[in-house]
Amino acid sequence: MDIKGKVHEVSATMQVTDSLKKRELILEYIENPQYPEYIKFEAIQDRCNLLDSVKVGDNVEVAFNLKGRPWTDKTGKKTYFNSLQLWRITPVGGATGATTEYAAPVDLSAAPDDDDLPF
Repeated sequence: MDIKGKVHEVSATMQVTDSLKKRELILEYIENPQYPEYIKFEAIQDRCNLLDSVKVGDNVEVAFNLKGRPWTDKTGKKTYFNSLQLWRITPVGGATGATTEYAAPVDLSAAPDDDDLPF
């Protein structure tokens, strides 16, 4: 999967366990300019280095895998977690979806009435 957006935040590398390190990227995704979404991706292990050259405000395309896993607490209650694991990040020139251009609206009142369509 992939998505384009603007880098909102990049975390420092965190050493989660002796053998696991991760880094997080928050991407501002604007499908609807009135309601931007902030999506968190994680880069793990050697992929942490992919975020070294990324800066807040950069327009990027993120390729990621959607992961999900169950977890059972001490009382036996099962909970499910999802994560978006980043595996590639590519700079994108120009603007993101916030300034997507759309076709100009058509003025239907200027259309001739002589069509022969049945509806």
